[in-house]
Amino acid sequence: MTSKLSAVLPDLSPWRSSRDFRLLWVQGLVAYFGSFTAMVALPLQIKDLTDSPLAVGAMGAVELVPLVVCGLYGGALADAVDRRRVILATEAVLGLLALVLLLNALAPRPMLWPLYVVAAGVSAMAGLQRPALDSLIARIVPHAQLPASAALNALRWQLGAIAGPALAGLVVAYAGHGAAYATTVCCFAVSVLLCLRLSPAPPARGSAKPSLRGIAEGARYAWSRPVLLGTYAVDLAAMLLAFPHTLFPFLADELDAEWSLGLMYAAGSVGSVLLSLTSGWTSRVRRHGLMVVVGAAGWGLAVAAAGWLENVWLVLLALAFAGAGDMLSGLGRSTIWNQTIPDELRGRLAGIEVLSYSVGPQLGQVRAGAMAGWTGTRPAVWGGGVACVAAVALLAAALPKLVTYDAATDEDARRRREAAA
Repeated sequence: MTSKLSAVLPDLSPWRSSRDFRLLWVQGLVAYFGSFTAMVALPLQIKDLTDSPLAVGAMGAVELVPLVVCGLYGGALADAVDRRRVILATEAVLGLLALVLLLNALAPRPMLWPLYVVAAGVSAMAGLQRPALDSLIARIVPHAQLPASAALNALRWQLGAIAGPALAGLVVAYAGHGAAYATTVCCFAVSVLLCLRLSPAPPARGSAKPSLRGIAEGARYAWSRPVLLGTYAVDLAAMLLAFPHTLFPFLADELDAEWSLGLMYAAGSVGSVLLSLTSGWTSRVRRHGLMVVVGAAGWGLAVAAAGWLENVWLVLLALAFAGAGDMLSGLGRSTIWNQTIPDELRGRLAGIEVLSYSVGPQLGQVRAGAMAGWTGTRPAVWGGGVACVAAVALLAAALPKLVTYDAATDEDARRRREAAA
């Protein structure tokens, strides 16, 4: 029985072998908890101030440009400076931005424009930080443990994504937006203290200063690798076409279940956690590209079901299945990236990865808000899910090397194994 459980439960070897991985895991859990608390409170506050789905969806447009610019620059920065310093500085700024939200919420008449300014600032800091975070994992975790580290990091993210929205929905309902933002400020204060304990992570020898030429070099490498292109394209399509989070406040109203808003934000994370908690089998998978495609298609199907169903509990169940599909796809993407990309390009490619999994949700918010204003909330949800499935099928047919990727035979994966040995 013990051997059967160990084959299913998450592989804890990265946690045991790396002190910095343990620190990052705990720091990330605290930061995600604070971030997701604000993620629920911010759009809900915009809804309360405007009662407009387009105004809520406009957050995606405001966040897009800072994310693109800072994501690309952050990738070059991660290859050129100490990655620990980048993580620490951006985490501190995120805490200050949360403080701005708190002060605005406590004002006698909270203003709308600071919410958009902070959303843009958070997007910029996330773009700068994520390449440094993502590129650090391949350095502090042994190569053979990269699939396990991806599963553990996904589990950490989802634990924050469950607890944060669930708590935020209750806190906002009973204590107001200010209490939710105060929770976020406290979380980032703890996160900064944990970041201070990380070991230095200096750049590789001979690394150049951040430049457009360096960014272009990373883009050329990505363009020359069909497998990498496939991971970016599939995730971008899935998030652009079927990201329903902007519409949750309005969907809860239509289902006459305003109490379910926090649960809607958390439901996808519940599905993701259940997959992560049974992710031991993923360490034995070699066809990670197939994981990406199957997971993204499952996400789209489940989102379409959430738009069609009229019982709130079935909607929550569909959203949980969507989260499991998204997690399956994410594990495949993360493993391919860490298995195939050389360390000297890891930061710049991580910057491109930030765009692939972040730009989609930002544009997806705009798409969902605009379509809901035209067709109504429910058609905007299920229509996006159907379009996602169709787009993933077309991309799988156009990029067959993604579907046939095998970690044991892929040349880039072999060279990365040899370099790490």
